[in-house]
Amino acid sequence: MPGFPKTIAIVGVPGVGKTTICRILSENLDHVFINYGELMLEVAGERGLAGTLEELFSLPMDQQHNIWREAAHRVSEMKGVLLDLHGLDRSPIGYLVSLPVEFITPDLIIILEADPQDIIKRRIADSKRRMHDNPSTLREHMELLRTAMFVCAALMGSIVSVVENRTPERTASEITEIIKAAEDLGILRG
Repeated sequence: MPGFPKTIAIVGVPGVGKTTICRILSENLDHVFINYGELMLEVAGERGLAGTLEELFSLPMDQQHNIWREAAHRVSEMKGVLLDLHGLDRSPIGYLVSLPVEFITPDLIIILEADPQDIIKRRIADSKRRMHDNPSTLREHMELLRTAMFVCAALMGSIVSVVENRTPERTASEITEIIKAAEDLGILRG
């Protein structure tokens, strides 16, 4: 749709439902859906470095960073992107902002949240999940994600909305309304 934001970033902790919501949104928006982790895996595969996410995240940090930068560069050259990424990743030594602000300036950042118990249930049901949090550490991650995204938005001039993921269809509808409202107000980059 004309006037819609060129880049929309949907961020949230692992298991919050970002990918499900993005898939629903991509059916109704004229944006290319990019799952950042999958794009990184594609870059790693092209370089013969990794074939699975587990292999990717076991690479030395400098190689992961180079892959992250290449993925960001590819996204920066695209028009009309719906980007699915964590925004803030937890590592053994702390947190790392994973929104590549030096390459990508989202018009709109949607922080997707859910009840920590619901996220933990989703992670338990998904055998591919790497992280095992308790409600306290998950709340901390969510709070720090909010802070990080608002700081990034302030630096980039992006709009931020926080959306509670109750049901995928309802959440996708709410996000679509946010996008339309931003377009109607004329506050999105043209």
